[in-house]
Order: sequence, then structure tokens, then C-alpha cells
Amino acid sequence: MFVAPGTLPKFGYKLTRDVAQQIASNWWVLLLNGLLLVVAGVLIFSIDWTVRSLATFIGVLFIVEGVATALTTGIDARVRQTNVITGLLSIAAGIVIIAWPGPGLVAVAIVLGAWLIVTGTLAITGAFAARRLLPDWWMLLVFGLVEIPLGVLALANPGATLAALITVAGIWAVVIGVMRIVLSFEVKHLPDDVDQALADPQHNGRATHAETPTPAPSPSS
Repeated sequence: MFVAPGTLPKFGYKLTRDVAQQIASNWWVLLLNGLLLVVAGVLIFSIDWTVRSLATFIGVLFIVEGVATALTTGIDARVRQTNVITGLLSIAAGIVIIAWPGPGLVAVAIVLGAWLIVTGTLAITGAFAARRLLPDWWMLLVFGLVEIPLGVLALANPGATLAALITVAGIWAVVIGVMRIVLSFEVKHLPDDVDQALADPQHNGRATHAETPTPAPSPSS
């Protein structure tokens, strides 16, 4: 989401103030995305769905997720490109589900399960890539650890009942939505954490990987 494997050496495994500010600019996207997911999860559990209506709703969720992912910026252009590609794939998956004529439970379960495994894998790899850069990298790891088992559950028995599919989609929407809301506020305060770490190099808080600016050389006499 914010870091891709192979991008960190350029930063010397340090979090600069500019990079922190760039990451923090995503906080409102995460917040809005999280709120929409929580509302969607509540609706999934509250409505008496048919296969067609649930497929359309999940398709819309994929599209919303894709837009949010494409709008998310990371530490460099490579991460932004990865997010855009991932977002476009999510949008395409949503359109496929919505446009599919009379989708059955098997089709919806396969698309949902496969996508949760893909996004969960990306979240886990991104978390490990960011572990020396972002203080809250573990939240990205949890995203993946939640999504992959739900994806496996959906794929393990794609012919399961509509109630089972509702359970998988509802849990995913609510849990990931709440976590993204929490992450949005953590990300929002990331520049302040960096400032605190720069002001106190011995600070034991969250931004211990902040990069201390190199002082300018003294003018020669």
C-alpha cells in the first residue's frame, strides 16, 4: 500500500519528514474507505440478499476498493504504479461480477476468494517491506492475515450456501473497515511522530526510524 519490496534501500531504511508527509496525505482516503466498508459490512449482515443482489453489491465494493487503492500514494512512483495497477484489477473484478449474467454462488465465491488471497498476499509482502520504515507496519500485516484465511474459506467450498458467502463478505468488510479507520489516524499523525523523533534522538516512541537531517557544512574562514 505504502511500500513495495525493493524500494527501501534508496531511503537507507529511514523515514524522512517529506516521505512521512507524503504517506500521511492518504489518511482521508483510508478513513473514507474504512467507513464505507464498515457500513457495507453492516448492510451485508442486515439485508435479505439474493445471489444476484449480493453479487452486484460485492462488485460495487470491489470497484470502491479499486478506486481507493489507485488513489493511495506511497514512498515513490513505483509504489504508486503498483497501487494503480492493483486498483484497476479490483475495478475490473467488480465489473465482471456485476456484468456476469446470472452469476451463481460458485462464480461469486471464486472471484471473492481469489481476490482476498491476492490482496492479502500484497498486504503481507508490503508489511514486511515497510517494517523498518513505518512504525505501524504490523497493521498492514494483520490486513493480510485476515484476508487470506477468508479467501481460502470462500474457495474451499465455493458451492456453499448464500449464508456462508454473506458471512465471509460481511466479516471482511467490517474487520478491514475498522482497521483502516484506525490506520488512517495513525498515518495522519506520522509526520508529528517524525518531528518528535528528530527533536529527541533517544525518543523511544513510534518514529524511531526517522532520518536525522545532515547539518550543513560550516563556511570556511
